[in-house]
Amino acid sequence: MSYKSKILGFAVGGLLSLSGLLSTLAQAQEVDLSPEQKGRVRAEKVEAAIKLIPAGYKFVTPGKLTVASVPGRLPFAAYATDNRTPVGSEPDIAQLVADGLGLQLELIPIAWADWPLGVVSGRFDAAIHNITVTEERKEKFDFSTYRNDLLGFYVPLNSKVASIGKPEDVAGLKVIVSSGTNQEQILLRWIEANKAKGLPASEVQYYDDEAVLAVALQSGRADAYLGPNATSAFKAASEKTTKFVGGFSGGWPETAEIAVATKKGSGIADAVTVALNEQIKNGSYAKVLSRWNLSAEAVKEARTNPPGLPRK
Repeated sequence: MSYKSKILGFAVGGLLSLSGLLSTLAQAQEVDLSPEQKGRVRAEKVEAAIKLIPAGYKFVTPGKLTVASVPGRLPFAAYATDNRTPVGSEPDIAQLVADGLGLQLELIPIAWADWPLGVVSGRFDAAIHNITVTEERKEKFDFSTYRNDLLGFYVPLNSKVASIGKPEDVAGLKVIVSSGTNQEQILLRWIEANKAKGLPASEVQYYDDEAVLAVALQSGRADAYLGPNATSAFKAASEKTTKFVGGFSGGWPETAEIAVATKKGSGIADAVTVALNEQIKNGSYAKVLSRWNLSAEAVKEARTNPPGLPRK
């Protein structure tokens, strides 16, 4: 199969049946949004990981792991009831890494667009928020993987759109996507493929405000939303205003992985990877994913700088 054919057809082989995941979400108990997070999974020090921290590495704050977090949508991260503490699956993963490295965790809430410069400039030791490994990002960052990247299309419950699994399915639709994401790249490539075939154009919409995004879908100003499946599935199960119509592992044609991002060449990535692998081995990692209904996205092994999504 040619590379072009893989790009256009990767979704067919990677379609996901997520009814089980949605069912699990629907049955999930009330989410703990307390700033104390007494149910957060904690871990012991991982001496093998600590030994891999370069002697010359300087943490932003001595004795702490300073991590950029992006509160916005559960299960990844949202503000706790105090409106200042990030809680969710990504803060929980950050806690496992900090514990494994023998450090206190310092979470800094930021906007998504701010994490790259923050890591490169040394404002943060790491960024942990659903960051996909790409070949382009690997030029500036090192990565330690901890989750598979699953994407999903969601439409209003009363939508006539029954399935989206290939480029032709978005022809003529108004689709919401987040700027600067791998799902945006996928959607734009699909649209270009449709244009080459003479199919109706698609309209791409961008919304920074979650409430405005929801209104756009429910009012008919947009037909569908393409984003990380975990957040959309969580929202669909809890609010019951949208439905899943198609999804895939988020690469073209390869499966993508989510990772802890650290500054390129800082030397800390291997330590983070070893710390994560110990949590995978001892079961703490599985408990975190289960807590946020993300078990379907688990990896068997954390990896340092694996192949990422191709360049644009």
